[in-house]
Amino acid sequence: MFFMNLRNIKDTINSPKVKEIFKQMKPDRTIWGFISVLLLFIVPEIVSFIYGDEIVKWCQSKQTPDLPYMESYMYENIADLLGEGSWFNLAIGFAFLIWLFF
Repeated sequence: MFFMNLRNIKDTINSPKVKEIFKQMKPDRTIWGFISVLLLFIVPEIVSFIYGDEIVKWCQSKQTPDLPYMESYMYENIADLLGEGSWFNLAIGFAFLIWLFF
């Protein structure tokens, strides 16, 4: 049963319609595509790996008990997003770069 499903998946991937859909999904090779992958995926993760502890300490120093809710929420989110780097997200960014150029 499993091998039948695996065969169906291979047939689906090799079909001309699916290949055309993947070709349409692929971004154009432009400087804007390169810059967007760098700025949205790779640079934030590198910053998180290098400055993660300092960012968390800074966010914790800015949070005081009398801080408005939205401002406190913003500092918590910054600490969560940039507190520690993710190898998975960095790998996704490099995979997008490879997909963009090949």
